[in-house]
Amino acid sequence: MREMHDNIKRRGLMLVLSAPSGAGKTTLSKLLLQNDYHLRSSISVTTRSKRPEEIDGKDYCFISIEEFKEMIANKEFMEYAEIFGNFYGTPKVTVEKVLEAGEDVVFDIDWQGHKKLVGTAREDVTSVFILPPSKYELYERLKSRHLNEEDMAKFRQERANDEISHWHEYDYVIINKDLDESLSKLLAILRAERLRKNRRIGLSSFVGGLLNQDV
Repeated sequence: MREMHDNIKRRGLMLVLSAPSGAGKTTLSKLLLQNDYHLRSSISVTTRSKRPEEIDGKDYCFISIEEFKEMIANKEFMEYAEIFGNFYGTPKVTVEKVLEAGEDVVFDIDWQGHKKLVGTAREDVTSVFILPPSKYELYERLKSRHLNEEDMAKFRQERANDEISHWHEYDYVIINKDLDESLSKLLAILRAERLRKNRRIGLSSFVGGLLNQDV
């Protein structure tokens, strides 16, 4: 989807998607990127091992625990968290460049990361929590994803309650019954949030010029 613009300069936003594992946020994040040309993916730094299909620098930036801790000490992260024994974090510099250019960044992070982003950059954050239609469907997705990892599937399913309990901390909530419908809702949220007057930093200049126009 390529949107029409009125040439009024705006600051980009950080679109945060969170959900219990298996609710579909990663799939929705990828669909958003395919359907909006002004959206960029936040590439997290992580200490977990690279999977065979992943590309370093594209899917994640893979570093050691020592390197990660050094970045924490240097305050290089917008947010970071430990998830399932591994560390994940979002570098400040890259995201800030995108926002200043008037483009938007989508974050596929958990409630811990969301809380830290809101604590440091509330005006730039729009957050959406993705809920599954039922616990049964969530568990079925987890079982199919971790067919040979029953213990991990069980752990993630048990963790779901804790994750879901943070739904009220988000700006929007979507029940992901149908991917196309959920994608449509996310695109609508994105369009509306881009029109917020505090993000349209060129609006004051435009209005000033409008008021001074002679008719």
